[in-house]
Amino acid sequence: MQEEQWNAIASCDSAYDGQFFYAVKTTGIFCRPSCKSRIPKRDNVVVFLTIDAAMDADFRPCKRCKPDQFQWPAEELARKTMDYIDAHHSEPLTLGIMANGLHINQYHLHHIFKRVVGVTPREYLLQKRIAQAKRLLDEREFSVTDIAASVGFVNAAHFSTVFRKQIGLSPSEYRNRPKTTDSKLSELDGGAKWLC
Repeated sequence: MQEEQWNAIASCDSAYDGQFFYAVKTTGIFCRPSCKSRIPKRDNVVVFLTIDAAMDADFRPCKRCKPDQFQWPAEELARKTMDYIDAHHSEPLTLGIMANGLHINQYHLHHIFKRVVGVTPREYLLQKRIAQAKRLLDEREFSVTDIAASVGFVNAAHFSTVFRKQIGLSPSEYRNRPKTTDSKLSELDGGAKWLC
C-alpha cells in the first residue's frame, strides 16, 4: 500500500473513490477510501484496484459505504446501461443481471435510467431487440425462428406476439410489406426514436 493511499483512507478522502478500494483483514470487509467507518490499523489493510479483485479475495462489501454500488453521475450511468444493453441484448437479460454487470443496486439503476432516458431499461431492451429484428427481417436470409433467437426471445411465438404489438404487423407481414408502407410504419414505431 502506498503512503498516498493510506493517507486517503485515514482522511476518508472521497477524491480517491473509484481509484482503489481497501479491505480490512480482521473484518473481511472492503470499503471505499471515503468510508466513515472507524479507521483500521494499517497492518490489517489490503488495497485492491477493482471491486472484483476484492471480492475474488473473499472480502465482502461494506454495508455502510456500499463500494459494490459505485455511484456514477446519472447521465454516465444511463449511458453505461445503454452500452451494456446494446452489447448483451441477444442474451437472457433482466434488471438484476444488468445491475450486477454494472455493480449497482437494481432499483437505483431503474430509477436513474427512467429519469434520464425516459423509458425503463426493460423498454429500452425491447426496442433494441425489435430494431435488430427489423434489420434482420429486411435482409430476408433468416427464418423468423432464427431471428427470434438471435435477438433474445425465448421462442418465435412470443417474438411474433411482441413484434405485432410494437409494430402493428407480424414479422412475416413486416418482411413482405410494400416499401411504400415504411413511412406509416415509422409513425407506428415512433417509440423507438429515443434509440438514436
